[in-house]
Amino acid sequence: MTFNDYLLLFFGMGAVTYLPRALPLLYLAHRELPRGLVDWLGLIPVSILGALLAPLLFCTEPTRTFELGKPELLVAIPTLAFAVKTRSLGGTVLVGMLLYWLSGFVL
Repeated sequence: MTFNDYLLLFFGMGAVTYLPRALPLLYLAHRELPRGLVDWLGLIPVSILGALLAPLLFCTEPTRTFELGKPELLVAIPTLAFAVKTRSLGGTVLVGMLLYWLSGFVL
């Protein structure tokens, strides 16, 4: 491939990445969205987080079978309780890391 091919590829990938994000933003910038749609869009980050965490907490890696005694799940429960009680992101991360580290010695 020549330099011009790489340059075209670079700008093409940038356009394909940028346009799907920019066009809805430009289109909806001065419009009022219905309250139901705004509420529904607010649930998307929570559902993505749940979809990312559920396999890690509840399934074994090679076979994808359900298992309740995983160290990750056992650590996540007190970490969640700490997060709900204190509402401290930094503290929750530290408590989770500390409990996961300690679980390596105990479990």
